[in-house]
Amino acid sequence: ATRTMSGSGPEVAEPGEPAAARLQDEQEWALYDNVVSKRPRPPKPQHAITVAVSSRALFDLVEERRIYEEQGVEKYVKYQQDNEDITLKPGPAFYFVKALQHVNARLLELYPDDEERFDIVLMTNNHAQVGVRLINSINHYGLTIERFCMTGGKSPIGYLTAYLTNLYLSADSEKVQEAIEAGIASATMFTANKDVAYSDTQLRVAFDGDAVLFSDESEQIVKEQGLDRFFEHEQLNENKPLAQGPLKGFLEDLGKLQKKFYAKNERLNCPIRTFLVTARSAASSGARVLKTLRSWGLEIDEALFLAGAPKGPILVKIRPHIFFDDQMFHIEGAQKLGTIAAHVPYGIGQKYHKSA
Repeated sequence: ATRTMSGSGPEVAEPGEPAAARLQDEQEWALYDNVVSKRPRPPKPQHAITVAVSSRALFDLVEERRIYEEQGVEKYVKYQQDNEDITLKPGPAFYFVKALQHVNARLLELYPDDEERFDIVLMTNNHAQVGVRLINSINHYGLTIERFCMTGGKSPIGYLTAYLTNLYLSADSEKVQEAIEAGIASATMFTANKDVAYSDTQLRVAFDGDAVLFSDESEQIVKEQGLDRFFEHEQLNENKPLAQGPLKGFLEDLGKLQKKFYAKNERLNCPIRTFLVTARSAASSGARVLKTLRSWGLEIDEALFLAGAPKGPILVKIRPHIFFDDQMFHIEGAQKLGTIAAHVPYGIGQKYHKSA
C-alpha cells in the first residue's frame, strides 16, 4: 500500500496480500539483518519516509537530454558511458536531497537504532548502462543513495508503489501526472533561474495550501463562482475541515520527524522547518486553513497569507529547498527570483493552466 495521501501511518496490508507473502518478506529482511556491515543501512521501506527522485531532478542533464531527443537512445547511452568519469552538476532536487540527508544524520545521532528517517531512491527510466555515471556522481557528492530503480524506458509507477513511496520528484510532468493519479504525492521539478545559498543545517519546505496540502474544493468555488462567493463559503464552513490534498501526507511525515527532535529538547535546534505560503487572505479565509491543520494534529512553523500578492518575493526571504504549488504562474514567478519550485498537477487549476 502507498502511504502518501494520508501520511505514513501504521502499515496496512494490501487487501489481497496473503499472509504467507508477508511472512516471507519478514524472513528475507531477517536474513539481511544478520549480515554485519559497518556502512549505515537504508531503512526498511515500511519504516522509512521514502523520497523517490528521478536522475533529471537530482542532476543537471539538460545537455544529455538534448542528445537523447536529437540523436536517439543509442547515442545517448554511448555519450553517458564515454563521460562516466565526468561528474554531473546538481539538478533542482539536489539541495533538497542534501538537506534530507542532514536530517538523517541528526536523527541517527539522537536515535541510533530507529529506522524512521528519509530513504532516497533514485527512480529513473534510464537504461542500466548509464548507471555508472550516476553512481560516480552520487559518490562524488557524498550522497547516500543505495536503492536504484533503472527502468529502461518503462513507467516507474509500479516500482513507486512497491517502495511505499511518500514523495516522488521528477522533471517529467507526464510521469508526475501518472503518479498523482495513482495516489502518490508527486511534483514536477523546475530549476531556479538564479543561484541562491541554501541552508546546510535546516531542511526548509514551503507548501501552497489549496490543491497541495488541501483539496481543490475552495479553488473550484473561486474559479466557478468568484472571490466574493469563496469568502462567504469559507466563513460559513470555517469549522468544517478541508479535505486533504496530495501533499498532506508529506507534511505529516515532516511533522512526525520534528516531534522526534522536540522529544529530545531540540525544538530550537530542529533541522526541519515548514512554511505555508498561500494566496488566501487571512481575515477573509485564513481561519479555516489553520483550523484544518489543527484538526489534523499538524503544526506548520510559519503561515504566510498573501491575499493575492506574488509569492516570489516572500520565497526569496524563506529560501526553501523546495516550494510546492499547483499553479504554474506561481511556479514561474518563484523560479524567476531564484526559488526551486515543484509543480503539483492536481485539481481544477490544471484545466486553466497546464504544466509545461
